[in-house]
Amino acid sequence: MPIARVRGVVDELGDDWVIVSVGGIGMLLSVPASTAGELSPGSMAALFTHLHVREDALTLYGFSAREELVLFEQLISVSGVGPRVALGLLSALDHGQLSGAIAGGRSDVLRKVPGVGQKTAERIVLDLRDKVQPPPAGIDAGERRTHGERADAEVVAALMGLGYSQQEAAAAAERLPRDGEAPLEDRVRTALAFFSR
Repeated sequence: MPIARVRGVVDELGDDWVIVSVGGIGMLLSVPASTAGELSPGSMAALFTHLHVREDALTLYGFSAREELVLFEQLISVSGVGPRVALGLLSALDHGQLSGAIAGGRSDVLRKVPGVGQKTAERIVLDLRDKVQPPPAGIDAGERRTHGERADAEVVAALMGLGYSQQEAAAAAERLPRDGEAPLEDRVRTALAFFSR
């Protein structure tokens, strides 16, 4: 029986998971960083869900917005893209950035996310380019609007590749000056200094 939505009180919360109490039962959901960032222990949560069934596990994935759930399900329909990779993409890039990159054929943006290689990124673009909904203002406007944010996403992805959690990486990237022209290596070095304080 599919579970379409979960509504309840947040009991516990991590970087990419949440336990929601529903009728006395604690339900563990894997969530993208954007969803985890909107929740706090003791608050009410209403999440759109996808139940992923494997022979050895049942995993519930939760999303604060329906369009994130739709994009997640589109991503896992691509051969070679599992739920963890799809969740990583939705954590490193927000819905507008990710859908805009796919619709715009920007596989280079996807490759910056840990766990996404060139072949996987190109397959995602090839399979989903005509299926995803880009940002309402159009791809070009979306890219201009999110240029600084995408630069931050590159830093977040690089820090996660070095072993930092999504939350730690995002906190460090948020403290960077909004200078998308600086080389990625310099921005990562500056972000790493945040952890030595």
